[in-house]
Amino acid sequence: MHILITGAAGMVGRKLTERLVADGCLNGKPIGRFTLVDVIKPQVPAGFSGKVEAYALDVSREDAGRKLIGGRPDAIFHLAAVVSGEAETDFEKGYRINLVGFHYLLEAIRTAGGGYHPKLVFTSSIAVFGAPFPSEIYDEFHHTPLTSYGTQKGICELLLADYTRKGFLDGVGIRLPTICVRPGTPNKAASGFFSNIIREPLAGREAVLPVEESVMHWHASPKSAAGFLVHAASLSRETLGARINLTMPGVACTVGEQIAALRRVAGDAVVARIRREPDPAIIRIVSGWPTRFDAKRARALGFAVEDTFDEIIRVHIADELGGKVAA
Repeated sequence: MHILITGAAGMVGRKLTERLVADGCLNGKPIGRFTLVDVIKPQVPAGFSGKVEAYALDVSREDAGRKLIGGRPDAIFHLAAVVSGEAETDFEKGYRINLVGFHYLLEAIRTAGGGYHPKLVFTSSIAVFGAPFPSEIYDEFHHTPLTSYGTQKGICELLLADYTRKGFLDGVGIRLPTICVRPGTPNKAASGFFSNIIREPLAGREAVLPVEESVMHWHASPKSAAGFLVHAASLSRETLGARINLTMPGVACTVGEQIAALRRVAGDAVVARIRREPDPAIIRIVSGWPTRFDAKRARALGFAVEDTFDEIIRVHIADELGGKVAA
């Protein structure tokens, strides 16, 4: 099996690649080849004996779609995107990368000929929803994005559904919760502080909290995100039915509950490294985000996530810190 991952140098892309290399197969079929693409050249995964092609590519180039599917991958994980905060501040870049690049990929698949019909897993976002919304968003709730990022993801969901309906590919879109705790350095996502206030204190560094502790959000670990993607690739069109875009399960908690979980797991000294510094721009963006979902369809289809935020923190400590917390 040949697998293409766009956005492979990003956090979720790396976690997905590691998971697939460890599994050695997808849907029971051995993986013999990876194509890994990002705006910077992704690292070749350790422990994989098959063929790997890794290269840098701007997915918004007009010829990018044709280049991506040149090797006719059997499964495509399209993760490449400009994150929420950057898509909001750089309107042109957000649409060029998040929407135009995806459309080039879809068109390249449609016009490839020769019966080419890949599985395509697309990472969408809960940002496709916006206020006003119910206290718990149900599976059939309509798109109401209040950001450019959410609008771009919503349009991509519609395109994916239409290209799948027409039989050009076998698509599934998964709306990821905010992935927390993200390893590495802070990114430009408006949601980045949810990870920052956990990751930085655990590593012995100060973190800034730009919103009130009453802010509630929907979370899943990087480990769960990789699991969502792998499981999504296993779902048949018949199993999914007409609604191929799904909201993933998550852990709903307030920022205050996040901090309380951090205190339980790591202690008061770690929590003391969080500094309150309100940011009106972040507050405005976050105020329009949904907070809780029922995700019944995804759970019924076998998608699984952590039960508590304590578990999410422990996943980060085990996977990224070698089980140790900075004193």
